[in-house]
Amino acid sequence: LLGMKQKAVEGNCDLLEFKGSSLEQPRNRWVPKVLSSECVQVYLSVSLTGDDVITVNTPAFAESVTEGDVRWEKAVGDTVAEDEVVCEIETDKTSVQVPAPAAGVIEALLVPDGGKVEGGTPLFKLRKTGAAPAKAKPAAAPPPPPAAPEPVAAAPPSPAAAPIPTAMPPVPPVSAQPIDSKPVSAVKPAAAPVAAPPGEAVPSKGARSEHRVKMNRMRQRIAQRLKEAQNTCAMLTTFNEIDMSNIREMRAVHKDPFLKKHNLKLGFMSAFVKASAFALQDQPVVNAVIDDTTKEIVYRDYVDISVAVATPRGLVVPVVRNVENMNFADIERAIYELGEKARKNELAIEDMDGGTFTISNGGVFGSLFGTPIINPPQSAILGMHAIFDRPVAVGGKIEIRPMMYVALTYDHRLIDGREAVTFLRKIKAAVEDPRVLLLDL
Repeated sequence: LLGMKQKAVEGNCDLLEFKGSSLEQPRNRWVPKVLSSECVQVYLSVSLTGDDVITVNTPAFAESVTEGDVRWEKAVGDTVAEDEVVCEIETDKTSVQVPAPAAGVIEALLVPDGGKVEGGTPLFKLRKTGAAPAKAKPAAAPPPPPAAPEPVAAAPPSPAAAPIPTAMPPVPPVSAQPIDSKPVSAVKPAAAPVAAPPGEAVPSKGARSEHRVKMNRMRQRIAQRLKEAQNTCAMLTTFNEIDMSNIREMRAVHKDPFLKKHNLKLGFMSAFVKASAFALQDQPVVNAVIDDTTKEIVYRDYVDISVAVATPRGLVVPVVRNVENMNFADIERAIYELGEKARKNELAIEDMDGGTFTISNGGVFGSLFGTPIINPPQSAILGMHAIFDRPVAVGGKIEIRPMMYVALTYDHRLIDGREAVTFLRKIKAAVEDPRVLLLDL
């Protein structure tokens, strides 16, 4: 058998065309395309019993993302199931999870934790579970730890250190001199404070402690983009207030039938998203953007609205696309699905690419008033705030109404005050009386 194997490897078998089968080159071996029947049997036995190791590469990124930082969830020797997450790649916009393509054992990590990778970079090697030796290796790994404790057990020779204390008694006699004994007694109290300061210093340091945490890639990118917006756009903010009485009443009356039919909760965000799409079509310049490289204005005939979502890792802005063609149920469903993906850290880069306008709702945190910053390369952003009961004049009378302040920050290089104010008043009209949307007023 060894002789046949050697002949198969060297290609010295009597050649015989083997039809109806396509044999591939095994790892680190060369096999002729035309084999004798004996060579085929040897080749098949070698191929099937050989280890099957695959290399997993970094998935392709969107055009707007060039690289990311790797955070490993698994280590070398760990057993993983198919589709189990092995690592996460944190990009400027989101974290991309990289699953195992098959069940197996992690053989090697090709990038250090925190290392930077680009699309297509080799990440790790996976040995499929078909190879039994792979599992034997992890089993053999545990024995070394027991071996480590044994040397630790060898520490008992440290009793030999006991003679060192015996050497200490001679020292006191030497320090029996009155002059030396005083310093020794002084040293003992000093030694006690040395142990005490840690206990005493804890409260004082605890009151004024500080620590440093490295900014993750997403936070760095947020900071960079916001600063770019301030340096590039001529940002100006205009304000208005919206009476939420009618939209509140509509929600109270129809929320149960809406939930029963669509299996979705009816919120206020869908009304503002739909009203924004309505206003963007009325004022297309707010939906446009300046191309600084060509000095052109790009007008879009579609409305993709980015909805800001707060996550433990930072603010993300997934995009609801083609809002102009959606009804309230479509918008609520899209927002719910994107929100769930954001909370589970499952947003793909494609979910946040693009966007022609952004809505940020600081009202969920109780914000009364604020001036949002434009999300480049967009030209405007709407800021929603909390609803508070306030006295307002209605028909010559003072009434208590649920009121919300809204803010529109826009790029004054492109959008004039007239368009900005008209746009915001259009949103106000559509939210205060949703019949405006139905009548296309």
